[in-house]
This record gives sequence, structure tokens and C-alpha cells, in this order.
Amino acid sequence: MHRYGDEVAAIARPLADEGDLDVLLDRVGDARVVLIGEASHGTHEYYTWRSALTRRLIAERGFSFVAVEGDWPDCERVNAAVRGSAASPLAALLGYERWPTWMWANEEVADFAGWLRAHNEGRADKAGFHGLDVYSMWESLREVILWLRENDPEAADHAVDAYQCLASYAEDPQSYAWAAKFLRASCADEVVRMLVELRGRDLAVWQNAEVVAGAEHYYRAMVTGGASSWNVRDRHMDATLARLLDHYGEASKAVVWAHNTHVGDAGATDQAALGEVTIGSLARERFGAERVVLIGMGGHRGSVIAGRAWGAAMTELRVPPGRPGSLEDILHATAPPRALFVFPPLGERPDLLVDEVAHRAIGVVYRPEQEQLDNYVPSVLGDRYDAFLWFDETRALRPLHPLHVDTHEYETYPTGV
Repeated sequence: MHRYGDEVAAIARPLADEGDLDVLLDRVGDARVVLIGEASHGTHEYYTWRSALTRRLIAERGFSFVAVEGDWPDCERVNAAVRGSAASPLAALLGYERWPTWMWANEEVADFAGWLRAHNEGRADKAGFHGLDVYSMWESLREVILWLRENDPEAADHAVDAYQCLASYAEDPQSYAWAAKFLRASCADEVVRMLVELRGRDLAVWQNAEVVAGAEHYYRAMVTGGASSWNVRDRHMDATLARLLDHYGEASKAVVWAHNTHVGDAGATDQAALGEVTIGSLARERFGAERVVLIGMGGHRGSVIAGRAWGAAMTELRVPPGRPGSLEDILHATAPPRALFVFPPLGERPDLLVDEVAHRAIGVVYRPEQEQLDNYVPSVLGDRYDAFLWFDETRALRPLHPLHVDTHEYETYPTGV
């Protein structure tokens, strides 16, 4: 018998269909923010079960919107589609062009977005779909200029100044970052003036301005190394989430979709020792731990969609069995093939939830032959999450198209999450 066998058996609930999520909805209770993670950006089971839980949160618990680890402009096209004011959600998702396209342009997300459009039909309180991430600097800047030309031409000067400054770097963030570090050629002043001008305006243009400011800061931080750039990105996502909740109103509630390394509480991993924060830890601080539910996911073996290098073509890759002694190895030996864990209160937690164990994290860049060294995060599971979904065997998600687009985006640690 495995040392954790009895305690896993006591808290694991078999996961066969959406009805088995009832206990998790009870745990959500009156929480305002539910963050649902994933152990990779390319696994069918993580996306489908996250969608299943989110459907129930929206339909049965009145959650107001989904906010994802994706770019604001791309996700706003999906938002318009699920609200019925634009072409189909499928067409909007096919418009994703920045690598890694498969992360959101996949059949699993298209199925959810189609459901959301049908759910919203005829409703006054339509549920939205929004992006939290910081990468879309030039796309967001163009959106700002277009909005100002249509709505307030006299206020466009600061946005044009920012665009002209950034345009000299040919939309290459690496060139901009190194110029800012070594040549002191920053566009920060122009970007800040634009942001001050637009702060408090229409949500879409205001958020695009915040993205430009966040991205400019992010690229400058990347060349210094360390936790700084990671924290710029997660603090930007945290601030965007708060802005969306304010926009939707005092009674609004949010579902967040992101990688486990963003959703889990940094204080329960080695991320804290590195000086990193996460959306999950920031949400607990901002809204209170009692109003936030953090849900992780994991799997033992199977297949995944990822790239073997940053910017490489998507590939279906084998996911080997979890490393000996890892969380994945433990649950493979002790848990049902599909299981839900809703963690008990602190004083009642078994050893598995208080011991530090290695927990796998697969990014958009993945090299299975190196994962024993590169892909495990030391974690105290009961502090990192409030609940956990487990899948012993997983399969790759289904991309909408095989389009390969070169990218100049920098990697983040863990790789590409």
C-alpha cells in the first residue's frame, strides 16, 4: 500500500460527468472569483472539464464573465461574438494569429464559446469573454488610435506620439527592450501620457491603453532577468481582473482561466522564493481568501499540443509518466483514473496536502525528454489550491488550424506559461 493511499481514498471523488462537480460548486459558495488552472496549454481534458465547470458557474451561480490568459484585442472579438453582436465565435477564434495560436483557437474553446453565445441569447445580463494578458502592445496601440479617430480625434495626439516612438522598433519587442536598457531609448513617457489621457474612458480603449503600458514595462523588465517581468505580467492580469469586476458591477463574479503556475498561490511553491507573485496569490490578497477559490489540474501521462521551441510549429507530443515521487506519480498509484479533490479545512488536511511534492507544469514549449529536470514545481498542494481535478491519462486538444506564425515574444518561467 502506498503511504498516501488511505488518505487519497478518503478525499478523492470519482469524476464521471458534470453532475460530479456538485461538491465543487458547494465549495465555491458565495466566492466572487474562481480561478481554474491547467497543467498544460494543450490538453483536451483540462479544457473540457474547465468549460464544464464554467458553464455551471455561469448558468447556476450567475457568474458574469470568463477572463483568460489571452490577449485583450483577440478576446474582445470573441466577446462580441458570444454577445451576438459579431460573427460566430468560431470565426473570431480563427482570427487568432499570434503564436501559440492553439492555446485559444481550438475546438474545445469553440464549443464553449458556442454554448456561451446560446446562453446569452435574449438575456440582458450577457456573460462576457475577456483577455487578461499583456503581450499585444502594437495591436492594442492600433486599437487605441482607431477608437480615438472615431470618437475623440482631438485627444489622439498622445496615442500617436506613443505609436511613432514604438513604431521605430518595427514591432520587435526584443529590439525595443535592448534599446531601452542600453541606449536609454524608452517610450515610457509617451505611453504614460497616453494612459493618463485615456484612463477612465470606455473600457475597451482604456484597457488597450493599459495593455500598451503594461507591455512596455514588461519588455523593459525582461532584459533585467529575475522575477520582475513575471510579476509585471501577473500584476497586470490581476489589475485587469479587478477592472472588469468594477465594470460589470458590485454584484459581479468572475471565472479565470490560466495555467496552474498563474492560478496557484505562489506562497505554496518555490515561486515565492524567487520573488514571484501569481494571479491566485494576488486575488486572495485583493478580495480575501474566503471569496476566492483556486482550482488546479494535473495528469499522469498521454499527449499534448506544444512547440519544441519558442515560435516553433505546433506538434502533438508524448507526455511521459510522472516523475517518481511527484504528485502525478502519487495520484497514479492511489487515485481513481479521473477524480475531484475538494480540500478540507487546514486542521483536517492529510499529509499529501501539507507535504511538499513536485508537481508537473507543461508550457507552450515542451521537450518531453528534458521534463525530469525542467517541468516540476515544488508545491504544498493544500496551500497552492482549494481543489484539484485529476486525470490519469490525457490527450492532446484539437487546434482549429495549423497556422504557424513567427513571434518575437519573450519566454516566461516556467517556460511559456
